[in-house]
Amino acid sequence: MKAILIRQPGGLDALELAEVARPEPGPGEVRVKAVAIGVGRPDALMRSGRYKWMPPLPAIPGNEIAGIVDALGPGAEGLAVGDRVLLSSRELPQRGGGYAEYALAPAEALYALPGSIAFDDAVSLPNFQLAHALLFGCGAAQPPRSVLITAAAGGVASAMVQLARAQGLQVIATASTRAKRGFVLENGAHQVLDPALPDLAAQVKEATGGQGADLAIDPVGGALFIACLHALAPLGLAVSYNVVGGMPSADVFGELRGLLGRSLAVRTFSMHTFDADPVRRRGLMQAGIDAMAAGRVRAPQATVLPLAEARQAHALLDAPDTVGKIILHP
Repeated sequence: MKAILIRQPGGLDALELAEVARPEPGPGEVRVKAVAIGVGRPDALMRSGRYKWMPPLPAIPGNEIAGIVDALGPGAEGLAVGDRVLLSSRELPQRGGGYAEYALAPAEALYALPGSIAFDDAVSLPNFQLAHALLFGCGAAQPPRSVLITAAAGGVASAMVQLARAQGLQVIATASTRAKRGFVLENGAHQVLDPALPDLAAQVKEATGGQGADLAIDPVGGALFIACLHALAPLGLAVSYNVVGGMPSADVFGELRGLLGRSLAVRTFSMHTFDADPVRRRGLMQAGIDAMAAGRVRAPQATVLPLAEARQAHALLDAPDTVGKIILHP
């Protein structure tokens, strides 16, 4: 079968199209024939060798596959050849393995995919899984009425915008370019701000009637995370799930002490928190599946490329103006 290999970490040329043996399912395993393969930020980290949960090399990157059950190993139960399924490597002992025509997984690791969800849409479901965890699983002091979502044109953040809007929250977002701000508005945000504005916190407070946001969720870090703290309402919570722009630009504890009258809180978050909690992890994914199947949320617009053009897919992933989901077809 065709697959993309990483033999040595590096730039785009580290992604090598190769012919490898098609895997055969062992006891309790299922082979999935890929129809759509998601491309995401962890794949780029894996390619460059910076992924904290890096698989041993040579490795096949990719964490999201939607496809059809192709073969069953001895004792595999609950599925039949031809079933539509979603495979997320969050259910596997090792991340990666998605950039290939076929993949293996334990039968219990797969998610049944309703017929109402297209394969290309299904590979965005892991983003909705993470979005559910960030919005509703981080332990705000009180049920939030408003949320500030930064870098809201990204895959996970755009899922959060939809989920928050569907739950009746006031959604204030940031996006770095005019085109991205237009995308975020169309995706459901009530207001989209430029994150470079020096009075960002003041604008968030104005948008919320002077209160500030009850929840701020940020993958950027740097000065933007500090602005998020200042934009919070009393008892507000700021959640950091990445620091792509670097560590916060000021002492976070010092800022919190300076804002002591608001009794604010900070949480750092990783989906790997649920690696040893399959019940909660799978519940979060099922919530995303149910929401998409019911039409409460929708997958973002997609750029589709053949598997052989994985390098181009990563070039788009690294580009500053790319919005929507990038998908590979075998």
